[in-house]
Amino acid sequence: MNDSLALFAAAAFVTVASPGPTSLLALNNGARWGLRAALPGIAGAALSDLVLIAAVALGLGALVATTPWLLEALRWAGVGFLAWLGLQLLRSPGSPQDGAPPATPPPAARPARVLLRSFSVAVSNPKGYLFFLALLPAFIQPQAPALAQYLGLAITFAVIDAAVLLVYAGAGALVAARLSHSAQGARWLDRISGLALIGMAAALALWQRSTH
Repeated sequence: MNDSLALFAAAAFVTVASPGPTSLLALNNGARWGLRAALPGIAGAALSDLVLIAAVALGLGALVATTPWLLEALRWAGVGFLAWLGLQLLRSPGSPQDGAPPATPPPAARPARVLLRSFSVAVSNPKGYLFFLALLPAFIQPQAPALAQYLGLAITFAVIDAAVLLVYAGAGALVAARLSHSAQGARWLDRISGLALIGMAAALALWQRSTH
């Protein structure tokens, strides 16, 4: 199991290190409000990993994969949410000019909202269910209790995801520090992030066409 877990950890690292919606949110949260304010979003992403893997373990992942209307509902929910987040960033006035988080966080930076945004982005993406549905069975040994194995894989993936997103958020905070005296630079960072999220929404909207 040790070799299998190490291989799973390597696959998890490659997956979460690749830029995606949650990593982009972590980067932007760190840049806009600081590393500490980005932590709830990282927790939300890790929580979504646990939920997705639990869904696969309980057979719900297979249900999603084999139920066209449910897969479509998730896909369009993900498209709409990513597009909405992208538009919010495009309309944002930018990060604080002094490079320090505001004394009173704006509504968008409140921990519950930051957590919910990252969590919702992940659980509304049907690719997550299909990814875990394809990946996890290869690391489950039939002769051993399945529940304990799924729990170990879920914790491993969530910890790696959180560690990688922490790096993204820290990088965002460092970028913000360099742009602390440039309101124009802060606005451009939000615009680039917003356009990237809208691009991801468009890719998700077109994704199912390529599966037929």
